[in-house]
Amino acid sequence: MSSRLPPLRVTDPAAFGRVAVLLGGDTSEREVSLDSGAGVLEALRSRGVDVTAVDGVPALLDALRDGRFDRVFNILHGGPGENGVLQGLLDALRVPYTGSGVLGSALTLDKIRTKQVWLSEGLPTPRYERLAKGSDLRAAAQRLGYPVFVKPSSEGSSVGVFRVLAEADLAPAIEFAAGYDGELLMEQMVRGDELTVGVLGDVALPSIRIVPAGEWYDYHAKYVAEDTQYLCPGLEGDDESAIRDLALRAFRAAACSGWGRVDVMRDRERGLQLIEVNTAPGMTSHSLVPKAASQLGCDYAELCWRVLEQTL
Repeated sequence: MSSRLPPLRVTDPAAFGRVAVLLGGDTSEREVSLDSGAGVLEALRSRGVDVTAVDGVPALLDALRDGRFDRVFNILHGGPGENGVLQGLLDALRVPYTGSGVLGSALTLDKIRTKQVWLSEGLPTPRYERLAKGSDLRAAAQRLGYPVFVKPSSEGSSVGVFRVLAEADLAPAIEFAAGYDGELLMEQMVRGDELTVGVLGDVALPSIRIVPAGEWYDYHAKYVAEDTQYLCPGLEGDDESAIRDLALRAFRAAACSGWGRVDVMRDRERGLQLIEVNTAPGMTSHSLVPKAASQLGCDYAELCWRVLEQTL
């Protein structure tokens, strides 16, 4: 497993032509996507790339019909940006784009199906229950045993996530489930370190151990708080090698490519446990892939360049 980044493939920004940075959209992650996109735009412009912001897939489709762009830097979090719809559209139009293709994108936005693939490959992930509309959350929690997490199978950025320590804590999750149309995932809670591993091409970046000031890494700790600690590398020696190897195996098993991020936890008894894959990770000031890349001497602007290079 390589821990070094390869040489840059190109040095002339003209090689990329006209680049659309796809951001925003109308999902629950719109604000995070706008923040990420602003960073990518500034970084690529600083290196001379001809980039333009495009808000949402319909606007992108109109621009592509007009022949305005040669490739797409996708930083549209959630929904059509990560569920394979955008990727299928761009494949049909023969427009290069960053990140995973149709299969990897569609699969990993669905946490339940991703876990099914990992389990079929013998990769470690917490026990879970699939909750269709109308499922009995109390019965599912009793089967798994408390504590558990309840979360939408196809959302990101900790949207709609409930930490349930005992049956008395289940009411908010039940109320959310009653008004949510999609599938929910109930998962055994992992007690231990929260870690993440960025993937760039064929390289697993140094792991990051996340230490929130509060009890867990929720939306506030991710995007608002200034006191969350990020320790990189998150592990040492053989443990660091093991988590990076596992992340690459999980990424590839889920048909992912290009770049992304694999979230992992280290249970006190069961060891490393795979949680999910993000195929369009955040690129905000709080985001984790830029933090990890910097440990290999790759700053934010170079990271954006390297991601865009993969479209050539």
